Amino acid sequence: MRAGRILLAAAVALALGAAVAARELPPALQATFEEGVRALKAGKLDEAEKAFRAVLEKGGEAAYVHNNLGIVLQERGQHEKAVTEFRAAARLDPSYVAPRILLGASLLALGRVAEARTAAERAVELAPREPLARLQLARVLERSSDWATAVEQYRALREMKPDEPEYAYLLGNAYLRLSEWSLRELGRLDGGEARLQQAMGHNYRVQGRPDLALQAFERAARADPTLPEIHLAMAQVLMEQKRWGEARQEVERELAIVPESAGARALLAGISALEAAAR
Repeated sequence: MRAGRILLAAAVALALGAAVAARELPPALQATFEEGVRALKAGKLDEAEKAFRAVLEKGGEAAYVHNNLGIVLQERGQHEKAVTEFRAAARLDPSYVAPRILLGASLLALGRVAEARTAAERAVELAPREPLARLQLARVLERSSDWATAVEQYRALREMKPDEPEYAYLLGNAYLRLSEWSLRELGRLDGGEARLQQAMGHNYRVQGRPDLALQAFERAARADPTLPEIHLAMAQVLMEQKRWGEARQEVERELAIVPESAGARALLAGISALEAAAR
């Protein structure tokens, strides 16, 4: 998944950014840390791990060192060990967002979804304008099948990065999954059959399949004859098929359910105008 590659690339960028903070280290340890950063950038994970561990062993106990070591371990797929390092980094600097984001990624890889969500939500709290934090939280929410909240995160990403096509794709995919989930829930709930068929009818209309749409609306009407909007939708399909008399009957059924429906009255006037023009 491309979103995963975005996350890994950003993780390396976070590691490089920590080089500024490394100035707090003694000069000898600063040089060793920067060697580790260069090795990590070049993909030389063994060299990077050796450098970061050397800094820690010589007293350079700092959040960004544990964070970068965690990235090395995460890149290798050693997620349990990476979790230990990210937690150490977050403990040493509770305001440091990078280890919270990356902790969520490793916990998710381990299947510890509830813990991953806690870590990702904390990252968003710390840095609500950081796209990477929201991306990681959205990925966790997807694993939780919490599509409604995932949509919220992808919408926030789109607002922050409107020119990023990947975020547009992910938002669209989340909306699709949310729609699928809603349809499953409608089918599961008592009394949901009418709404399920109604939703299917609208989907068929969007797909340009009016006959299937009409059949779905008819099933919805049989499941709940008193449900508003069903007969109106049927009338619209019938009107498009120039079946004026049947369309008029459905509008009248709609008005019997919702007498104040302005949409039904406007449609009825439209049917009359089309009938007159066709004569």
